[in-house]
Amino acid sequence: MNFCIKLVMIGWIVFSLFLPALADSIALEDLITKIQESYERAESFEAMFVQEVTIKSINKTEKEEGIVYFKKPKRMRWVYSNPELKELVVNPEKAWFYIPEDNIVYIQDAEEILKSKLTVRFLSGIGKLRNDFQISFSPKPTNEEGNYLLDLIPKGLGGGIEKILLVVDKDDFQIMGFDFIDIYGNITRITFKDIKVNNELPDTFFKFTLPPGVEIYDMQNESN
Repeated sequence: MNFCIKLVMIGWIVFSLFLPALADSIALEDLITKIQESYERAESFEAMFVQEVTIKSINKTEKEEGIVYFKKPKRMRWVYSNPELKELVVNPEKAWFYIPEDNIVYIQDAEEILKSKLTVRFLSGIGKLRNDFQISFSPKPTNEEGNYLLDLIPKGLGGGIEKILLVVDKDDFQIMGFDFIDIYGNITRITFKDIKVNNELPDTFFKFTLPPGVEIYDMQNESN
């Protein structure tokens, strides 16, 4: 199992080289600014999520659901509840990926993940939109509900990500979801609902407690 690939499937956001169009009378640069402002105001974020991964080569889609929590800086927790239990916890020091069915925990140095994965950096509160992405409105700039659709191209190495399709709420400019399209044409779609921001989440919430008897696979030692 590739721990980093799991992490890449998690994340969001934004940038621009030029203004190709208007969407619902808002200029692209103004929209980017509003998204950034909304992001800066949110010190913490939690939501229910649906994750759908489509493997192009075999035309197969797998769906998972759960709840996710973020707190600035460098903290997140993904709790998968369906169809199987899994948990990913990241804080400034470590990252844990727990699979109860296998009774195993993968441990990795968080800094290695945070400095190399664009989407993870942004989600955990240390990414800057204009530094990491180029952005334009999608060919269809809004969806049926009038929410904005943006195409994001990573600057430099994107960790295997070719493009991100971002869905932005038309009223409060919160991120509602995104599609990651990798260099092989595989698509990871994550949709958020029941979004809550600035709830009190203690730092201790982002530290994983090892269950008794769990097998530990320490990738920190492997990388040294």
